[in-house]
Amino acid sequence: MQQLPSPQVLTELLPPVVFELGQLFVDSGFELSLVGGPVRDLFLGRVSPDLDFTTSASPDETLAVVAGWADATWEVGRDFGTIALRKGSHTIEVTTYRADAYDPSSRKPIVAFGDKLEDDLYRRDFTMNAMALRLPSLELVDPYNGSKDLEEREVRTPGAPSMSFSDDPLRMMRAARFASQLGINVADDVRAAMTEMAERIKIISAERVRDELIKLINGVDPRAGIDLLVDTGLAEIVIPEVAALRLEIDEHHRHKDVYQHSLTVLEQSMQLESPADGPVPGPDFVLRFAALMHDIGKPATRKFEPNGAVSFRHHDVVGAKQVKARMRELRFDNDTIKSVARLVELHMRFYGYGDAGWSDSAVRRYVHDAGDLLQRLHRLTRSDVTTRNRKKADRLSFAYDDLEKRIAEISEQEEMAAVRPDLNGQQIMGLLQIKPGPVVGRAYNFLLERRLDNGPIDEDEAARVLREWWSQQPESAEQ
Repeated sequence: MQQLPSPQVLTELLPPVVFELGQLFVDSGFELSLVGGPVRDLFLGRVSPDLDFTTSASPDETLAVVAGWADATWEVGRDFGTIALRKGSHTIEVTTYRADAYDPSSRKPIVAFGDKLEDDLYRRDFTMNAMALRLPSLELVDPYNGSKDLEEREVRTPGAPSMSFSDDPLRMMRAARFASQLGINVADDVRAAMTEMAERIKIISAERVRDELIKLINGVDPRAGIDLLVDTGLAEIVIPEVAALRLEIDEHHRHKDVYQHSLTVLEQSMQLESPADGPVPGPDFVLRFAALMHDIGKPATRKFEPNGAVSFRHHDVVGAKQVKARMRELRFDNDTIKSVARLVELHMRFYGYGDAGWSDSAVRRYVHDAGDLLQRLHRLTRSDVTTRNRKKADRLSFAYDDLEKRIAEISEQEEMAAVRPDLNGQQIMGLLQIKPGPVVGRAYNFLLERRLDNGPIDEDEAARVLREWWSQQPESAEQ
């Protein structure tokens, strides 16, 4: 059985405000318990930064109890029984015992306050989160065997899974998230209910689904969470492009399983994340999600050639468009969308370097096009090698080593990370005696292209090149 630390250890682990608050409620004639994730985390040997409490006191009574003790209180969640407060550096939520009922067409609960801790625990998502510590006594309340399920490393629900997911369909996403975050299994009846009720996830807002997906991708075992979403049919609603990667394998096995390849690329990208002080600190959602989604353009571009080979021409470009559309549906912010889509678009750029080599111009363009995503692109490209052919894998690895070496050498000479034309906009307008407008942009892009092709030149040479270009433009004849 998974063991809770001793009362003495708990007293040392938990911040003093936990016991102060517990004593305040008991002295006022009410029950108070630490509940949910913070209790689960104590079983796992860690202290949660979140402090969630449940109480027999009503919201008004809670406010009366903490008056004069809390530094500040908020009543935003009052209608749902929740009073938030701050004490020193701690933000705390205290919620009245609940016995919720749900409208099947809505995720919002119909709030009904309860009077028993056990009833409050029954309404929680999973047994591992349906444990409480009574305060200040530290008595464990575990009526639904959450500690046993933690020991057996299984996600279970306090009541029937179908009832739990009917009440709150987001819990199905949460089950997959826990599979990823905690590296645990999902009980068979939970999996069956998720499969049967997958369509109900449609009533959940995109923002809430997105947040659970981010936590899943950033977990210690995202493959487990993604497999669960795909196996239960939830992925066909939430990230259908990933479900579609399970291409039908032809009987001659002429092409690899793109779905399993993508999961392997995701896992390999995680291994290349850097420590907190490195260039790509893990967990890095942008890198991981790009790794998962990098080949989603393949189903739409798959073609069986006359010689029996299978091709996926331009799947990188198609995939970039698809990932943008999906992430917009999930209400991701624009910067994250652009970053993931750009990595998907660029993930094939490297291939061919090892056979033909690249000019300095091609290396400059690679760096320029990647911009501040270069370190992530390095990791994505290396992760995309999943071949079992050791010679091929070594050849690609050596080729990318050489490319990174050339990038470092040229960068040292030319400061490639901040490549700009040799003349700025003001200089262009002065030399050509033109006003701001589209022509300035064209001139700027011309100089930038030349800079990428040939490297830096001095200002006099740049002015000469610009005037030569200008003499061939129709606008120059109008002056």
